[in-house]
Amino acid sequence: MDDAPDLRAHPVRGAVGAAAAHDSAHKHVAGAAIYVDDIPEPPDLLHVWCVMSPHAHARIRSIDLADVRSAPGVIDAVSAADIPGKNDIGPMVAGEPILAEGIVEYVGQPVVAIAATSIKAARTAGALARVEYDVQPAVLTVDDALAQGLFVAPPVEFKRGDAAAALARAPNRLSGTFRIGGQDHFYLEGQVALAIPQEDGDLLIHSSTQHPSEVQKMVAKVLGLAANAVTVEVRRMGGGFGGKETQPAMFAAIAALLAQRTRRPVKLRLDRDDDMMITGKRHDFVVRWQAGFDGEGRITALDMDLAARAGHVADLSPAIVDRALFHADNCYYIPDVRLRGFACKTHTQSNTAFRGFGGPQGMIAIEEVVDAIARRLGRDPLAVRRVNFYGTTDRNVTPYHMVVEDNIVHGLVDELERWADYQERRRAIDAFNRTSPILKKGLALTPLKFGISFTATFYNQAGALLHVYTDGSVHLNHGGTEMGQGLFMKVAQIVAEELQIDVDRIKISATNTGKVPNTSATAASAGTDLNGAAAQIAARTIRGRLADFAAAHFAVPREAVRFRRNEVEAGANVVPFATLAALAYRARVQLSATGFYKTPKIHWDRDNARGRPFLYFAYGAAVAEVLVDTLTGEYKVTRADLLHDVGHSINPAIDRGQVEGGFIQGMGWLTTEELWFDAKGRLATHAPSTYKIPVASDLPRDFRVRLLEGARNAEDTVHRSKAVGEPPLMLANAVFFALKDAVAAAAGAAPSLAAPATPERVLLAIEDARGGAATP
Repeated sequence: MDDAPDLRAHPVRGAVGAAAAHDSAHKHVAGAAIYVDDIPEPPDLLHVWCVMSPHAHARIRSIDLADVRSAPGVIDAVSAADIPGKNDIGPMVAGEPILAEGIVEYVGQPVVAIAATSIKAARTAGALARVEYDVQPAVLTVDDALAQGLFVAPPVEFKRGDAAAALARAPNRLSGTFRIGGQDHFYLEGQVALAIPQEDGDLLIHSSTQHPSEVQKMVAKVLGLAANAVTVEVRRMGGGFGGKETQPAMFAAIAALLAQRTRRPVKLRLDRDDDMMITGKRHDFVVRWQAGFDGEGRITALDMDLAARAGHVADLSPAIVDRALFHADNCYYIPDVRLRGFACKTHTQSNTAFRGFGGPQGMIAIEEVVDAIARRLGRDPLAVRRVNFYGTTDRNVTPYHMVVEDNIVHGLVDELERWADYQERRRAIDAFNRTSPILKKGLALTPLKFGISFTATFYNQAGALLHVYTDGSVHLNHGGTEMGQGLFMKVAQIVAEELQIDVDRIKISATNTGKVPNTSATAASAGTDLNGAAAQIAARTIRGRLADFAAAHFAVPREAVRFRRNEVEAGANVVPFATLAALAYRARVQLSATGFYKTPKIHWDRDNARGRPFLYFAYGAAVAEVLVDTLTGEYKVTRADLLHDVGHSINPAIDRGQVEGGFIQGMGWLTTEELWFDAKGRLATHAPSTYKIPVASDLPRDFRVRLLEGARNAEDTVHRSKAVGEPPLMLANAVFFALKDAVAAAAGAAPSLAAPATPERVLLAIEDARGGAATP
């Protein structure tokens, strides 16, 4: 545009490219950031506690709540029979109740909800609920579900070429089974909703959710209301990681149901134990594979089955299994390939979205194959990874028939290999291991290629609302949600850049379904791509109106109008941005605009497993070094070198934080975070006393992080930036394969190691590879 910002002289404070602090950073450290549970409690507030199923699978014979309703402090108690609308919040497949109806299908499933004047009164009354069950056989594992053919959705298959024929003629063949554990989101702020009755039977809901429009839709559905009767507002979440994409609808709907019945405000806030017992996790997978390869390790054929534990209902599992298949190639070209995905029904929590959305499981599965091939051939796994990389002009078609057009993995890995001194350290570690009988070191370099866009194409849209006031200050609203990832700051910086005003002149406001409707979830790493672009369009609309006005007002050609650092130049005339806004208002120029963006180029035919589901790919690579005590299996990550592609960074400080945090969360998934169910389907690791997330002492002692310099997105994204929310989690694959490398050094043989690689599993893998048995 001819009135585009001119940054040659003085860029505005906090515009695009500035390492500006998170907009709420000072509030976070001061304890002043307001989350849902911090909102001042309205008069007559009621608190909710849920009676949960003690069985993994049982029919409900009867529910008697008479004693509950007469208990001290209890105002209301409800079961599925009290729901006026539809008892179903399924986002993809119908049949997901907020309260169990006729049957329970996992330990912890809510059956009854009690509203009382205090949480203590509600919890105490819960013990008086009389629910009678007929216990049924439960299916708890992926293996049992596969054996019985139990799925929440039909299996899906991607294929190119003839994998069976290519396997038959391959000079070398290898097969294996790889087990990948799940992961709890362990967001610092648990699931919470506050429902406040409004006039005319409407409801205002404060929800800790990544998807306000989904909560709005599902609450309206459960209560039998129109969507316009429900307003959902989210200022911030204390973490989400995917666990607040679909799951919050249950808790918002329960709170709203009780608020509708009592005409009093209702809060439902789960404590940590109940949160972990009720909500779904990252899917655990069982992967079975056969690969054919040549003498250099180049894969010529692959047949892989990826089976996920979906839990008792579908939730988002079909899409998550799809994305696992989308990433079961990672950076590698496979000429003849068949990938099959299974979303297995089990009587456990309904597993759900988690940072990466199935991509991490697919990616580590193919890395397991490459690592196994390298060890069979006695080659450095990095060398085998290199010979399998996608090409740039050929060998560049994925198993879902998308051409990889933006491949930078070769140069990125070369740069990391040099920067991290990989070859020199490889030689030094091999020398160390030859002379150290007890302590063993391991080293691995793994790449990543992660597709960016929702694979449900219709979600790739966003809206924004922008107001400029007569004092030059700006009010910004859009459909994205803030969960600590810095989205709100990045979008504000984009607007600051367009209007050429300091970012602190922009008021960041809560996401509200009454302001921007029909929003997509803040997920798929697309928050800035979508909402940033929508806000940019709105800002350009207002800037264009102001430029037209300035040209007419000062009688200069439009091309003579320039926006620069809080001022507007119109020929020889220079006025503050605020002055121009006031003049434009008096001239009846509209200073409010909406923006709408939809991602171009993408399309996906799921029935035929063909298309272009992603606009582009994000790339990265990591080197990890570990030290393992072979007597105990205990280990330390001694060094990590991360190099990640974020395109042209909108905010390098926030992007770097996402890379660091994603890596550590991924490291937790693959090392210490173990979900353990007993024989009756009860999750036994449901608190920090038994479920170990990484802490400060788990960080690599030497932690080096770089954003790829000079990078620009080949696609026309907002300021040529790239998504950064999910991809860095998969940099942690290097830690897992460094541990395998150390185990191989200790055992003198190729090991079998499941994820998470807890110290116990590392010890058992060493003993198993040595042909012995670990002592208890």
